[in-house]
Amino acid sequence: MSMSKYVSDIKTVNQNHQLIYNYLSDFRNIAVFFNENTLNMISQQIPKASIENFEADYDSCSFTIGTYGEAGLRIIDREPAKTIKITGEGKIPFELFFWIQILSTSAYQSKIRLTLHANLNMMMKMMAGKKLKDGINQLADALCKLPYR
Repeated sequence: MSMSKYVSDIKTVNQNHQLIYNYLSDFRNIAVFFNENTLNMISQQIPKASIENFEADYDSCSFTIGTYGEAGLRIIDREPAKTIKITGEGKIPFELFFWIQILSTSAYQSKIRLTLHANLNMMMKMMAGKKLKDGINQLADALCKLPYR
């Protein structure tokens, strides 16, 4: 297996970088969006992997993925107002590291870029590589639309 890197396009968010960082560095803020409808939509995108039981605290979130079982994400490093580093936990089928980078461009505008490092075997890379690249950009687009407060 080898570590594959997927990087989003750089996206513009019309918010202060500190506000974005404060919001994204607390999983409890994101939990609000993982209601039953959202989980159903995500599950439809990933065949045979229904996602249920989403829970979050400040540093982590956990959920159940169909027959795989309990999985989750944990923030492992925070560089205030700049970077949030996350890793996978539980029964995620591959090792992963995920970074959210935030750059201030003015008082009320910032740039974000997402980077996913995933330890995939060749078969998984061939099957999921394009979906991961597309997914990282879709996630970056979604983060631009969050109601930061």
